[in-house]
Amino acid sequence: MRAILSVSDKNGLVEFARGLATMGVELVSTGGTAKVIAAAGLPVVNVSDITGFPEMMDGRVKTLHPAMFAGILARRNRADDLAALAEHGINLIDLVVVNLYPFGKAADHPDTPFDALVEEIDIGGPSLVRAAAKNFRDVLVVVHPEDYPGVLQELARDGGPSLEFRFDLMKRAFMHTGQYDGMIAMTLAHVDVTDGAMARRPLKRPTSTPHGGPRPLRYGENPHQTASWIQFSPESARAWQVHQGKELSYTNLLDLYAALRLVLEFKEPTAAVIKHTNPCGVATGATIDEAYVRARDGDATSAFGGIVGVNRAVDVATARALTSTFIEAIIAPSMDADARVVLATRQNMRVVTTDFSKAYEAAGNREPVESRSFLGGALQQQSDRVTEAADDWPASDFPKVVTKRQPTAEEWTALRFAWRVCAHVKSNAVIFTGADRTRAIGAGQMSRVDAVKVAVMKANGLLAGSVAASDAFFPFRDGLDAIAAAGATAVVQPGGSVRDAEVIAAADEHGLAMVLTGRRHFRH
Repeated sequence: MRAILSVSDKNGLVEFARGLATMGVELVSTGGTAKVIAAAGLPVVNVSDITGFPEMMDGRVKTLHPAMFAGILARRNRADDLAALAEHGINLIDLVVVNLYPFGKAADHPDTPFDALVEEIDIGGPSLVRAAAKNFRDVLVVVHPEDYPGVLQELARDGGPSLEFRFDLMKRAFMHTGQYDGMIAMTLAHVDVTDGAMARRPLKRPTSTPHGGPRPLRYGENPHQTASWIQFSPESARAWQVHQGKELSYTNLLDLYAALRLVLEFKEPTAAVIKHTNPCGVATGATIDEAYVRARDGDATSAFGGIVGVNRAVDVATARALTSTFIEAIIAPSMDADARVVLATRQNMRVVTTDFSKAYEAAGNREPVESRSFLGGALQQQSDRVTEAADDWPASDFPKVVTKRQPTAEEWTALRFAWRVCAHVKSNAVIFTGADRTRAIGAGQMSRVDAVKVAVMKANGLLAGSVAASDAFFPFRDGLDAIAAAGATAVVQPGGSVRDAEVIAAADEHGLAMVLTGRRHFRH
């Protein structure tokens, strides 16, 4: 077994290399990495001895050679691949351990000259990582030192590393190179060419908004924070068409996405009004203008200055309703020509259209994910969708009715509506709705009782006969008691608490119908 090691982060390197050597793995390395391994008294083969070429151009070229990449990319189940290796005297490479030049550290220093910054752009490293990740079934790829112990453990197990483990390393590898390229793109977006010289600059408002690539924004959540919109492909840039209005801000984009993902849960004409990524009003209607007016009037105070999402084309009637009060922005799948004339009377209103059918479509047919930064890296997760409420309720024996009283037909409709909206409210969330509109939303509270109190405060006594939805289970019956006191007649929640029986008994005491979905929808 052969491994190539070429890392800028030397943490844990010697211990890992020693573990590999103990297992009989041949160590191949480059430059500084090879020196560290050799200094530890471990046998190491220099890459130049494999390729037959010395490192050149100050290390710019060292691993970019068929002797390296053929050994990585050869498919072990293909006789022709193995024959090609044999013909050219190339050995297999089974493990690639690479992390990339510290471009980020150089970019963090505003005084780093542009040319020095460019020298920190790794070429061979990402190529090695991507090649190994592509051939993940046969080659282990390791980009994080914290994975070293797990790799040694997997190599020692009977049968070797599992397919699940190999695939997990593959995903981590592509995330690593993707973040690296994004960091470079963001940095280069803030470089100007002036009189033939390259000059880095602080983030400033652009004079235009070109499609594709990173787009500097006016500022982040607050004026003292710089921000950029990183678009990973030209297709993602073209997907958003801005027709009018002031430049989109960081918070505008977050709110527009929140509005988009919420109305995508509905097939019927639906509108949502968003404030600070939370819905303050959501409604369906026979027409999209009717849905918008219902959503707006569900909490008219909060709707002022809101972001609106609709899942139908904006027509003249909807445009007139939108311009009748102050709205920051609207996102829709399309607009009628006459509606654009009406919207143009509100010059500062941002008007955005996008292809709703492709909102959850990822490049290469990969499952769409959401990401956010975390301690210099990123967290990534599958996008949450309320698929269990895509069709009418009840469906067979779902959701499960756990109370003595069954929901009425109208309550079933309202419970399904509430469940689709609740998943898009910040946790802890408890909301109250009718069959076609929200009545009150309690978002982002530290307890469910507090969430109910916030909703009751905003509802002004309009909750009698409503239904309620809770994005997670009730840990105690007090939240259920508060919902009953507010006037709701039915409740939907995931269930799963050790006190479910106590909560169900409370619902029976109050004469409420309760259904369980078995699926939580936290949104942090």
